Amino acid sequence: MYTIKRLSIDDKEEIKRVFVGVFTREPWYDDWSDKEQLDLYICDLVGQSYSLTYGLYDDAEELIGISLGYIKHWYSGTEYIINELCIKTERQGAGAGTFFIQAIEEAIRELGLKQIFLLTESNVPAYDFYRKNGFTQSENNVAFSKQV
Repeated sequence: MYTIKRLSIDDKEEIKRVFVGVFTREPWYDDWSDKEQLDLYICDLVGQSYSLTYGLYDDAEELIGISLGYIKHWYSGTEYIINELCIKTERQGAGAGTFFIQAIEEAIRELGLKQIFLLTESNVPAYDFYRKNGFTQSENNVAFSKQV
């Protein structure tokens, strides 16, 4: 049905197609028209020595999902920090995302990682997706930002 594969910077163009195809649409509407900025962002996430990127493929070997993140060594154990996770919009709602999360959990366990950490917005469908898949909302962490 589905398979996951660890991806690398060599898969950058395929990753960018899936990423832009999802995050430029509802509910995010991110403007990734600056191709240089997009390339730099994907390289930041996929091209580092500590990067950990997975792809979800369907039976036709089409990339339908990506998880872009990195390995973080922390006092409570090594974690997988997910910066971006998505399933192609037209493939959502059919169980691919749940399969992907479960496969990622198994893959990182095999690497000796102890936890997944990610941020999402509370007003997007991803919020309910993560809660449905066993993620709990941290009561102590707060995200801050400041324009300079």
